[in-house]
Amino acid sequence: MADTPTNQGERIAKVIARAGLASRRAAEAWIAEGRVAVNGAVISSPALNVTSRDKITVDGLALPAATRTRLFRYHKPRGLVTTHADPQGRPTIFGALPKRLPRLISVGRLDLNSEGLLLLTNDGGLARALELPSTGWLRRYRVRALGRVTQNTLDRLRNGITIAGVRYGPIEATLDREQGANVWLTMGLREGKNREVRKVLEHLGLQVNRLIRVAYGPFELGDLDDGAVEEVETAELRKALGPEIAAQANADFDSPLEEAPSLRHPEVRAREPRRTTGKAGAVALRRPRGARPPQDDGESPARAGRKKKHRRRDRRGGPRPSRPR
Repeated sequence: MADTPTNQGERIAKVIARAGLASRRAAEAWIAEGRVAVNGAVISSPALNVTSRDKITVDGLALPAATRTRLFRYHKPRGLVTTHADPQGRPTIFGALPKRLPRLISVGRLDLNSEGLLLLTNDGGLARALELPSTGWLRRYRVRALGRVTQNTLDRLRNGITIAGVRYGPIEATLDREQGANVWLTMGLREGKNREVRKVLEHLGLQVNRLIRVAYGPFELGDLDDGAVEEVETAELRKALGPEIAAQANADFDSPLEEAPSLRHPEVRAREPRRTTGKAGAVALRRPRGARPPQDDGESPARAGRKKKHRRRDRRGGPRPSRPR
């Protein structure tokens, strides 16, 4: 097979990534290193489309069998970055997730000090489809910010706003209440540009000190415990996506959930330590050492009755991270 694209099939790096061996970028590096062969011939360029008829091997071993498209709801705590590896050595969500989960990627990101709903999937095509503004899914946030703002000012965001040369699309914003020197807002947007909520509110003279994503399209944070991850059932996922998004993502709802452990590629088995589970069937997250716990507006039972050495500014009154209103 020649090292040139065709009009059918999918790019070779995408197929390797979907098999759960590595990210697309890592797969492209493997190709450059001569570790990947198609139909017995080692390839040197990722600019190659393959189909189900082609035999693909990595380090001489066949790719794992196709697995089903899966989606997980994850309650991200504050203090974790949404990346597989952080140059600054900060704890990441992927380093904290149970290792027996399939290889996952995030649908968009939440920054270090943001918390709430983060969608995770084993399917890069689905992640890209759900991130597109054209998908039209509303991302909804609960925000606490220092300062004052009027509803009339927030209503003007419905027409979009340009800040420092960057155009932000329409934003739905509601002033819920004032709390001391802070305000609580509910905001909805469909683009999700980098730090969009923080930058827009800063432009209005507000300083965000708490940001909780409570919904992403039809999927809600609900009562998912802080730090827990829970899979969306296939039937629910298929219904939520609808035929158009499912086709755009080339989602696979018919293959097995996962390949038999004895048949897994060594690159996959190497990432499979033991699994821990939490209550109600959710997979529990063990917070890595050094990770900052999410700020809690109430007092934990373990700390009740302890004498505080210094009285801190009152931060109570907002919604708990696990059940934002």
